[in-house]
Amino acid sequence: MAQTIQGIRGMNDVLPQEMSQWQFFERITREWLAAYGYNQIRMPIVESTHLFVRGVGEHTDIVEKEMYAFEDSLNGEKLTLRPEGTAGCVRACIEHGLLYNQTQRLWYMGPMFRHERPQKGRLRQFNQLGVEAFGFATPDLDAEMIVMLADLWPRLGLTGLQLELNSLGNTEERAAHRAELIKYLEGYVDQLDEDSRRRLYTNPLRVLDTKNPALQAMAENAPRLADFLGEESKAHFDGVKALLDDAGIAYVINPRLVRGLDYYNRTVFEWTTTELGAQGTVAAGGRYDGLVEQLGGKPCPAVGFAMGIERLMLLLEAQKIVAPSTVPDVYVVSQGDAAARYAFTAARQMRDQGFNVIYHAGGGSFKSQFKKADQSGARFAVIVGEGEMQSQTVNIKVLTGERQGEQQTVAQDQLAGVMSSLK
Repeated sequence: MAQTIQGIRGMNDVLPQEMSQWQFFERITREWLAAYGYNQIRMPIVESTHLFVRGVGEHTDIVEKEMYAFEDSLNGEKLTLRPEGTAGCVRACIEHGLLYNQTQRLWYMGPMFRHERPQKGRLRQFNQLGVEAFGFATPDLDAEMIVMLADLWPRLGLTGLQLELNSLGNTEERAAHRAELIKYLEGYVDQLDEDSRRRLYTNPLRVLDTKNPALQAMAENAPRLADFLGEESKAHFDGVKALLDDAGIAYVINPRLVRGLDYYNRTVFEWTTTELGAQGTVAAGGRYDGLVEQLGGKPCPAVGFAMGIERLMLLLEAQKIVAPSTVPDVYVVSQGDAAARYAFTAARQMRDQGFNVIYHAGGGSFKSQFKKADQSGARFAVIVGEGEMQSQTVNIKVLTGERQGEQQTVAQDQLAGVMSSLK
């Protein structure tokens, strides 16, 4: 016997019994995004490696350690399985002229890929919902993004999420802070772990995001970017906070919130939970005004966020939120070859009338077929034997609910009407 082939570690299957929860999430989010005027866009899973090196940042963990990058064997082109969606969305907008003298509100959903150690809530292939808005420089779009998420949580039934905010300022302000931060961190170089030493001169802000308990005091006392913000950056951040205050949305200012991508500026935010252990960030994003120009487009302000769907599934499970399962209306059973053909036609007619119908295939006794009907969760069984075929009738049996066990015989041409009244 050939050896069984297993799935790749960290790239999980979503099984049929899990799909009702995913479909619930997808249905709710589609309605929610439509309510805010966002339109869907779909980008390729494979992009040029250079897109992410230039867009995400050459010295980010994603580019340095986590990308699935490879060389096309036919033409030598360097390609990468997308590790995030924003850079690809910006590339598509530039390439197809979607940002020329116009604004855009866009969303996408699909798989992303990062080569990291798989754990609960962190996979190598994970599904992400991303939302991006282009052409809006004012703080109201930052606030709307956050308000959108505050509106999504009750739609999904989720509670207890906390909002954290920070401002990263503009390029000049970050550069001034960066110089002071490097100077400060150089005094602690002997205490820094390997990751922090590697980031010291390439991405020092990420040193402050360390999870190492021994470095928390050092990070807490480091120079704060907020102290380097100019009047314009402060006014923008104050505008975001004022709109959130007006909306009654509570938040915590987290001066160490920096995000792991180089393209962010000004507002950054995270929605977090304490119910998923170390993987507590449920949705996160911020403003990235320079990325469009950085990727070859004309200057265009932008803001967006993303959420990992697998992590949302874990949170729904933790809060015991279960989507209703999708079950058929009718399970059709029959006995005998001729009756099976008659039942096959009846099943198709009921589907034409809008019913979800499972036709029992593969034969078997009435007892075994009824066992399958009960397992399906169907509300009704439609039963066809030789007698029903000859009289052009069917038997309807109620399988669930207050009228469970009731049974009646109806003419085939009256089946849809009787089923509708019963349903």
